[in-house]
Amino acid sequence: MNTKNSFRTFIVAEAGVNHNGDIELAKKLIIEAAKAGADAVKFQTFKTDKIVTKFAELAEYQKSQLPDISSQYNMLKKLEINYEQHLELIEFCHKQGVIFMSTGFDIDSNNMLNSLGLEIFKIPSGEITNLPYLRQIGSFKKDTIVSTGMSTIGEIETAIDVLLSSGCKKSNIKVLHCSSQYPTPMDDVNLRSMLTIKNAFEVEVGYSDHTTGIEVAIAAVALGGKIIEKHLTLDKEMKGPDHKASINPDEFAKMVNGIRNIERALGRTKKCPNLVEIKNRDSIRKSIVAAKQIDIGEKFNYENITTKRPGTGLSPMFIDKIIGTASTKKYNKDDLITL
Repeated sequence: MNTKNSFRTFIVAEAGVNHNGDIELAKKLIIEAAKAGADAVKFQTFKTDKIVTKFAELAEYQKSQLPDISSQYNMLKKLEINYEQHLELIEFCHKQGVIFMSTGFDIDSNNMLNSLGLEIFKIPSGEITNLPYLRQIGSFKKDTIVSTGMSTIGEIETAIDVLLSSGCKKSNIKVLHCSSQYPTPMDDVNLRSMLTIKNAFEVEVGYSDHTTGIEVAIAAVALGGKIIEKHLTLDKEMKGPDHKASINPDEFAKMVNGIRNIERALGRTKKCPNLVEIKNRDSIRKSIVAAKQIDIGEKFNYENITTKRPGTGLSPMFIDKIIGTASTKKYNKDDLITL
């Protein structure tokens, strides 16, 4: 991932666990992400026995989506992707022209992802206070994206310090603002927090979007976000923990198009007219012209001169210099005044 000194936003389609444990559904998500213009497709890698007890309850948003599932353990066990499936998805992403990414949720999973040659590691919000986890990711010395849902600014600072002390370069650390609500209400987005993170730690920032629409992700790019992550589903009505907080392929394509348009619109920092504007100036700006007939020797005043298009004559900015002076020639109405 190279977003340094680039106007191009790195767009991640968060497939997550929206494959519902079906490798063919995972491939369909990759196809749709590639068609929509995503740079990468990100899944989730975990060993259920390593990340949750058998008695951990579902989060509130998960309970509403999965009323017949009794625990996180039972939910996650059905969503694991094994080593061979990872190889299959990596190859499939390569053929589709997108980067394969996956968030590891435990030490063993991270080691597997590292052995598979992943160049980008994503730290999920829930692991930002997991010291052994952070040390491991930092030791990989690779591009590292940190999500900050549920975090205080102090927790973000500590996590970055751990990554740095473990071997990760600061230039490789990217931090995403996000809210761990699925979906996130607009009043809880707090998008300016992304700028707070950028200014506090002098790192590239972005936004992991859990809202139901696409406008906040586009706004994040306008504010300077360099990475956008958004959940993708084939059908929001599918059974699963994240489908409701995801967008469909058509919406994802519209988001990508909006982001690319914003990148073009942001342009350069120098304020100057472009070539088309220069060509339009004579048609749109005004010149000083005679408001009525003016005879030789008659003094110019606000009754006998005015300003009108085109802008091919004397600029109205010089009107104070000619008011009260005597005309050296005869003018008919609408003639351009000259010095």
